[in-house]
Amino acid sequence: MVGFNEAKQQVIRDLQAGNFLHEVRRDISSKNLLLTGRIGASELAAILKRARGQDHRSSPHHRDAGIRVHEILTGGWYVKFYFLFDTTFISVHRQESTRP
Repeated sequence: MVGFNEAKQQVIRDLQAGNFLHEVRRDISSKNLLLTGRIGASELAAILKRARGQDHRSSPHHRDAGIRVHEILTGGWYVKFYFLFDTTFISVHRQESTRP
C-alpha cells in the first residue's frame, strides 16, 4: 500500500510533469479548482510540498477497493487523488470545514 511520503512525492511529480486527469463526476467543474484553472499545477505542488503526514488519510475507492484514494488537508486546501495506470486523478477544493 502506498503511504503518505510516496503518495506525496508521486502526486507532486505528476503535477510538475502535467501527468494528471480529472475524474468525471457531477458538478466537478464548479468544485474542482485545478480543473477550472483557479489554481495551477505548480501552485498546488508547492502547497502539497508543505503537507505533513498528519494532513493525510487514505481509504479504498468506492468503486474499486483495490485503488487507494488519498486526501490531504493542508493550508486551507482539500486535495483528493488516486493513482491509476501512472496517471493521477485530482480533485481540489478550498477546505470548508475541519475533518473529524
